[in-house]
Amino acid sequence: MDPHVKPDPDNFDNLPPPPSIPPNVTPIKMNDDGGLKATKPKRTPMARPGIGKKGNAVLLLTNHFKVSVRNVDDYFYHYSVALKYEDDRPVDGKGIGRKVIDKLHQTYDTELGKKDFAYDGEKSLFTLGSLPNVNNEFTVVLEDLSSNKIASNGSPGNDNPDESDRKRSRRPHHTKTFKVLLSFAAKIPMKSIAAALKGNETENSQEALRVLDIILRQHAAKQGCLLVRQSFFQNNPKNFTDIGGGVLGCRGFHSSFRTSQGGLSLNIDVSTTMIVRPGPVVDFLLVNQNVKNPNQLDWNRARRALKNLRVKTTHTNQEFKIVGISDKPCKDEIFTLKLRNDGNGNSDTVEVTVYDYFVRHRRMQLSYSADFPCLNVGKPKRPTYVPLELCSLVSLQRYTKSLSTFQRASLVEKSRQKPQERMSVLSEALRHNNYDADPLLRVCGVSIATTFTQVEGRVLQPPRLRVGNGEDFMPSRGRWNFNQKKLMEPSQITRWAVVNFSARCDVPSLIRDMLKCANMKGISMDEPFHHIFDENPSMRRAPPVARVEEMFQQVKQNLPGAPKFILCILAERKNSDIYGPWKRKCLADFGIVSQCIAPTRVNDQYLTNVLLKINAKSGGINSYLSIERSSAIPLVSDTPTIILGMDVSHGSPGHSDIPSIAAVVSSRQWPSISRYRASVRTQSPKVEMIDSLFKPVGEKDDSGIIRELLVDFYISSGKRKPENIIIFRDGVSESQFVQVLNIELDQIIEACKFLDEQWSPKFTLIIAQKNHHTKFFLPNSPDNVQPGTVIDNKICHPRNYDFYMCSHAGMIGTTRPTHYHVLMDEIGFTADSLQELVHSLSYVYQRSTTAISVVAPVCYAHLAAAQIAQFVKFEDFSDSSSSHGGQQHTAPGAIPVPELPRLHENVSSSMFFC
Repeated sequence: MDPHVKPDPDNFDNLPPPPSIPPNVTPIKMNDDGGLKATKPKRTPMARPGIGKKGNAVLLLTNHFKVSVRNVDDYFYHYSVALKYEDDRPVDGKGIGRKVIDKLHQTYDTELGKKDFAYDGEKSLFTLGSLPNVNNEFTVVLEDLSSNKIASNGSPGNDNPDESDRKRSRRPHHTKTFKVLLSFAAKIPMKSIAAALKGNETENSQEALRVLDIILRQHAAKQGCLLVRQSFFQNNPKNFTDIGGGVLGCRGFHSSFRTSQGGLSLNIDVSTTMIVRPGPVVDFLLVNQNVKNPNQLDWNRARRALKNLRVKTTHTNQEFKIVGISDKPCKDEIFTLKLRNDGNGNSDTVEVTVYDYFVRHRRMQLSYSADFPCLNVGKPKRPTYVPLELCSLVSLQRYTKSLSTFQRASLVEKSRQKPQERMSVLSEALRHNNYDADPLLRVCGVSIATTFTQVEGRVLQPPRLRVGNGEDFMPSRGRWNFNQKKLMEPSQITRWAVVNFSARCDVPSLIRDMLKCANMKGISMDEPFHHIFDENPSMRRAPPVARVEEMFQQVKQNLPGAPKFILCILAERKNSDIYGPWKRKCLADFGIVSQCIAPTRVNDQYLTNVLLKINAKSGGINSYLSIERSSAIPLVSDTPTIILGMDVSHGSPGHSDIPSIAAVVSSRQWPSISRYRASVRTQSPKVEMIDSLFKPVGEKDDSGIIRELLVDFYISSGKRKPENIIIFRDGVSESQFVQVLNIELDQIIEACKFLDEQWSPKFTLIIAQKNHHTKFFLPNSPDNVQPGTVIDNKICHPRNYDFYMCSHAGMIGTTRPTHYHVLMDEIGFTADSLQELVHSLSYVYQRSTTAISVVAPVCYAHLAAAQIAQFVKFEDFSDSSSSHGGQQHTAPGAIPVPELPRLHENVSSSMFFC
């Protein structure tokens, strides 16, 4: 840059580059007012302070397989892949990349130094050692698989039918030419894996493990598997299970390399995804819409269900993507057909329907397509129509829409595997994949053991529970019951009513049995109002909101004042449209505690479970830990401590524009750790970090979640501020740990400082993960691991503070442990005291008489988000309606999202989510 030319501040291109920062210098940032301040150091996950000792030792097996790496001195070379067509247009079609790179490897093996590739299917390619050149440009010629496709000019074909077969037989092979540019991007030392095993994780070590994962994905891709992130699924009907609606559950396998205290391991587990049922398109549509005859099909629904699916046509044996369906039936959809009628190449055209073309010109029999739309397998503006019955859906196409409640239940039920069955399936998968034969793994010196890793676990003693009449007892195998027992703090149920949205329920008998059961459990439950509110039969086909409104009108007209509790009887147990509007009316509009039931078999166990929920919602406590009131919980009982559970619930697949729901629950009435309340907010779709923890309004107010919960703790705990804050965060991946530590925790600290600048509570921050693939097994036993089993060695992180816990009794399938990651512990728990606290928090869940698989605050946060999300059917919010009132912006420039209705003050502090 010319030193005499004055820089233009509005033209950044003219400015000189900034100087490089020496490694020993911390950069200084400008304040908004022009002042300087040092950047705040980022928090990182803490190191493990030690391992636990308490509990009975137990030997376990886990689905981690030891990996040996011999060539630690080699380097992976990373190349960026650019694929273009001959005319320099970028290649954007999925799936073509692997075919091009495979052909490149075959054609230019010598020029590429006979290197084996690890290709991720998109823009990254890795080799062991470098390619001969830094930039490698090649031309690759592929046979055009679409060369025999039907003509895409609005007609199914342009040939004279008498000549079509002869023309196809002499047609030359069509080819497509691609340009491939491989540009050097990075050099990754394999030594970085060894460094990661010592706890020194770097970007290089993460990249090296990513390369190994890509090698396994490539191994599966070459076998024709469907790849879904780090899982792969084979096209084997034995692995398919029908879950209804034209959707199949497809069983496959997850695999990922993990660094651990015991070295590098390969974690393999059974995985399940959903695929579209392959076969004739019409068969799929019939089961998808649950009709028996094609005449009953809703073609608008069919259009949405079929879009972008791939079909194979019987008359060409080629694959195509469905882009739409015709507006007219096959017998009425007309196109212009060219006919060659002389030897000089002149041709005539004729108007013909799609149906006539296939029946008369192609001489194909069509039995039912005439009256139904055609599939468009061309382009939206240049359609290519094919009759319905000539199309079959190809296999292994992911079904990405949301499942119905019944489909989800069916998938869970049919995916279950007992421990021994799962171990057998995993062993067979490892043998079948034969990774030791993979050329690139061999060159890398990577070998994978075929035996399950042995680990040492410990079984913690269950905590003693206290129920009514001062009775203490010890749960057995994570379970207990209330037979001959009374609830710890039974509530009083007065001024209550029964509403019945079901015509098939003996309400008087139900009330009689419930009153009797409540009395046995110690609940003082008055007789309900004598008027039982049955729904008017004429309202049963009305919209859900109208049905709820009409029912509330009945209640208001016939009762002397609002009831304190309503028992609501629904017709459907799993997917009642009434549930959301009813809960909104009760909790947001009137502040009435309600319990919805859909009884099928009413017995003492069923009624007890219902009463446990009613009691908790009404302010009672069913049971609590014996140590809760005896100041015996280390660092919790002797110091005011609040426990938070945080979770974010996202819209179901296929609804990417639905706001996410953030829920935080907090303990109250310290020293209790069994009572909780919730605060819930909406935020931008698919945003995982909770952004409403701290929301300053002006200089003196804060409308955020944390202030609301801290004030409630202060009031309910004898005007004590918590000196310790324990946070359990659910639903975040390892890549987001630093964000939780530096974004969410900062918001919580700011909310505390906003209340009192001098207040500095201590924090312990723990991530609870259920979405992982580590399982534990008892050697030579068909049973699941015992409840209370904890593992904090060998397969845990080489540096960071984590442990696995199976706190619940796995009755069906294979127990899935919860993986706890302790990111920060200013409070200073020992490994034993923290593990025992986590274990104990699995026993304070008021809805059941079993230990649950994750701490209760996390489970409550999930329930609160799910329940309040049903207040508003977000699917009803379109782009045009999003500008109406009642919104909140989650961040500058973020999509405005509708604000949830706030809970009525009568129930805002209750455990309404139970």
